[in-house]
Amino acid sequence: MPAGPTPAFRRVSEVEVFRGWIFTVAQAELVDPDGRSFERFIVHHPGAVTIVPVDAERRVTLVRQYRAAVDRLVLEVPAGTCDVSHEAREVAARRELAEEAGLLADKMEVLIETFNTPGISDQRTTIFLATGLSPCPPKPVGIEEGFMTIETIALDDVEALVADGTLVDETTVLGLFLARARLARAGTDRAAP
Repeated sequence: MPAGPTPAFRRVSEVEVFRGWIFTVAQAELVDPDGRSFERFIVHHPGAVTIVPVDAERRVTLVRQYRAAVDRLVLEVPAGTCDVSHEAREVAARRELAEEAGLLADKMEVLIETFNTPGISDQRTTIFLATGLSPCPPKPVGIEEGFMTIETIALDDVEALVADGTLVDETTVLGLFLARARLARAGTDRAAP
């Protein structure tokens, strides 16, 4: 991502206080532009990919899976953590699309790279648009994915599904709106076959 640290703020030190299976938490000592010290806890995360798979009829394949942090089933685009060492983000996106949605894509293009919660975490998520879809056997990984369902929505129904609370995952909502805008800019009412 193009922007770097703000020179007026300085990170003086950082100590890891927790290590989980995907992320770590560090206590950082910083100095503000006036020279005052302050501390913040920072969640370090390897990053993630999300994929908006749109077929030729402008249908989007979503997955509904249990999310323990919010204790509910969440309808979202296929996604995954960048937890394979040195794996390129597009490779991770293709792997997650096949594992979760049982889809292969002829074309993958980056819609945006975004920080999910920059107030507490350095997690960076890359959102891809996947077109030219074909089926493959899904390969769910993990307990939650074993109970996941695959569903489709019409890309044109996004506003209504956000308004009625069906779609609440932020990268899903952002990805759907960006995919729709990208397809419109491409001058097509349909995704690539």
